[in-house]
Amino acid sequence: MNYYEGIAFFLLLILVLVGAIVIGWLEKPLKWYSLLASLFFAALIFWGNPAGILYLLAFYLWSVALIRIYFTIRVRDGRKEGIYHVFVLLSLIPLVLCKVTPLFHANVFGFIGISYLTFRVVQMIIEIYDGVIKEVSVLEVTAFLAFFPSFSSGPIDRSRRFLADWNRVLPRAEYLELCGKGIWKLLLGAVYKMVIAAGAYKVMGYLDTGTAWYHLVGYAYAYGMYLFFDFAGYSLMAVGSSYILGIETPENFRQPFISKDIREFWDRWHITLSHWFRDFIFTRFVMYSSKKKWFSNRLQRACAGFFVDMGIMGLWHGITPSYILYGLYHGALLAGTETWQKKSKFYKKHKDETWYQVLSWAVTMQMVFFGFFLFSGKLMTIFGLQ
Repeated sequence: MNYYEGIAFFLLLILVLVGAIVIGWLEKPLKWYSLLASLFFAALIFWGNPAGILYLLAFYLWSVALIRIYFTIRVRDGRKEGIYHVFVLLSLIPLVLCKVTPLFHANVFGFIGISYLTFRVVQMIIEIYDGVIKEVSVLEVTAFLAFFPSFSSGPIDRSRRFLADWNRVLPRAEYLELCGKGIWKLLLGAVYKMVIAAGAYKVMGYLDTGTAWYHLVGYAYAYGMYLFFDFAGYSLMAVGSSYILGIETPENFRQPFISKDIREFWDRWHITLSHWFRDFIFTRFVMYSSKKKWFSNRLQRACAGFFVDMGIMGLWHGITPSYILYGLYHGALLAGTETWQKKSKFYKKHKDETWYQVLSWAVTMQMVFFGFFLFSGKLMTIFGLQ
C-alpha cells in the first residue's frame, strides 16, 4: 500500500474522512483524530518493511531531539550563527545519506517521504533561529511531521500555519464549507491522476518507441502533461483530504501553463516547494552575499542566487546528471529573465502589449517543456550519460 495509490488505500481514506466529517459536524476537535489517523496510515504503509520502520523511527527521534535541543539553546543563548548552522547541517544528515548511499549500492534512510519531512524539520530550525517560533511541543511537532495527507510528497506546509489550524475547532457552518471544498478537490485530483495522467502516460509509452525528432518533441510534451496531472492530482487529493481534517494545506499548483515568463511559472508550479526555496535559500543567500559584499550590485546577487537556489533544488531531486542539469537550466533561465527585465529597454517599452505577452508566453512554454525533457532523463539517456 502507498499514499493515494490502490483500492485499499482509498477505501480506508474514505472511512477515515467520513469519521472526520462526523467529528467536524459535531464541532469537536479534529486534532487528536488526525494524529491517530496519520499514525494509522504510517503503520499500514510501512508494515512489512522493517528497515523502513526503523529508519522512520530513527528520523523522527533524531529530528525531534534536534528541534527540542536547538530551541533550548536558542532560548538560553540567543542567536548564535555557528550553532544554528551546525543544527541545520545535522538535520540534513538523513536526507544526504538517503541521496548519496544509493551511489554505493546501499539505501540508508531510503523511506518514503523523507525529503518532505526534512523540509519540515529544517523550516522549524530556521524559524527557531529567527525567533518566530516561541514554543516547541513534542506532541505538536509529531502531529506536524506525521500528518498523513501530505506525508509522502507534500504540499510543503509551514509549522506555525499548520499548528494554528490543527489547534482550532471550526464552527459547523465553517467546517462544512471547508469540507465541501475538500471533497471537490479530492475528486478533481482523482480525475487528474487516474484519468488524465494515465492517458498522458500511455501516449509517452507510444512516443518512447520512436527516435525521430518529432517523437522526442511529442515525448517532451506528453511527459510534461503527465508530470503535471500526476503530481497536481496527488496534490489536490492531499489538499482535499487536509481540508476535511480541518487543515487548510496550501495549494501546490495554480494554472502554471498560462505563465508569461519563467518567474511567473515558478510562482505557479510546485508552489510550496519553490516558495520554500525562495524564502529559506534564495533570500538568505542574497542577504548574506550582500552583507559579505560578494557582488557589486543587486542584479549580480540575484542571478547568483538563482543558480544556487535552483542548483540545490536539482540536487534535492537526486544526484543524477538529469536532475542537476535541470536545476542549473532553470537557474540560468531565471537569471536571464531577471537580467532581461531589469536591463532591456525593449522589454520595458513593450511588456504590457498583447503581442509581446503572447510571444513571451509561447517562448516560456517551449523553455518549460524542454526543462521537463531534461528532468525526464531521456536526453541524458540518448547521450549515454544517465
